[in-house]
Amino acid sequence: MTYDVHAHIVPIELMEMLRADGSKYGIEVFADQDGKERLRLAGRLEIGPFPDDLFDLDARFAAMDQGGVDVQLVGHRTEFSAYTLEGEKGAAYARAFNHILADEVSRHPGRLLALGTVPLQDPKRAATELIYAVQELGMVGVEIASNVDGTPLDEVGLDPFWAAANELRCFVLLHPNDPLRGVDLSRYFMANMVGRPAESTVAIAYLLFSGVLERYPDLVVAMVHGGGYMPYQLGRWEKAYRVVPHIAGKNITRPPIEYIKRLYFDSLVHIPEALSYLLELVGPSQVLVGTDYPYEMAERSPVAFIDSIPGLGPDDRQAILEGNMERILEGIRR
Repeated sequence: MTYDVHAHIVPIELMEMLRADGSKYGIEVFADQDGKERLRLAGRLEIGPFPDDLFDLDARFAAMDQGGVDVQLVGHRTEFSAYTLEGEKGAAYARAFNHILADEVSRHPGRLLALGTVPLQDPKRAATELIYAVQELGMVGVEIASNVDGTPLDEVGLDPFWAAANELRCFVLLHPNDPLRGVDLSRYFMANMVGRPAESTVAIAYLLFSGVLERYPDLVVAMVHGGGYMPYQLGRWEKAYRVVPHIAGKNITRPPIEYIKRLYFDSLVHIPEALSYLLELVGPSQVLVGTDYPYEMAERSPVAFIDSIPGLGPDDRQAILEGNMERILEGIRR
């Protein structure tokens, strides 16, 4: 059985709910000049339009079958985390979203597992919603964005959320959003091609060097896009820890590599040479299949990509495709 841990979904019922009642959460549904549906959050952040395959389950299952994927862990398109909403409205929206996603997944047992959303703009409410999503709705974890409405993850007081995730040992998928705010990435597809991996790299650094991974040793955090650029510049982090420990090492007691080897990374790096290096760096026990379905940069043949890695043995292949994820699922404290 193969698990894809990095796939996006927007249930049709969610859009129906937002069309009817979005205003009570601070969300407006409108059509752009091309007639495509978009959302406006808190009167200022516009997202969309959305690819049809986000909603189309038949297309999703066909793509899964063609790519050799048995089960997808499905989470929202990252902008749907809606961190721009005021705390109470954000919590109400997250609760509604999670109920809708849980219902969607329940209709397709054995094919979909749910990653919910939490209002990180209100950390105590985020912790409450995480516990509810995992223990009451049966979700396997949550997807969170790499920043909270532009604020880095180490500056928003997320300890209540991290403590809850640490206690539950649930799956936390960290996905880039609004990459490198303030940097012009509008040309050449750079916001996606360059900005998203860079945003992931920054987010990992904040978690590590702020001491989150030290304070919460049971966190199960997975990074998409193979961890961005971190694997290929980890030596620079190690060097900084040694030569400026009063800066880089003030919140941690061990070298960065020891924390990095506790994280999980998806396989979405597009060339076998990059995945080979990632496997050598962190070990096959920390790598999971990820496709980024249904977007342009998605890997449509993920099993074939894993099989393209030179010298990959059957035990390591089995771990990447299913064993690692099954170990994570078994460890969740419900």
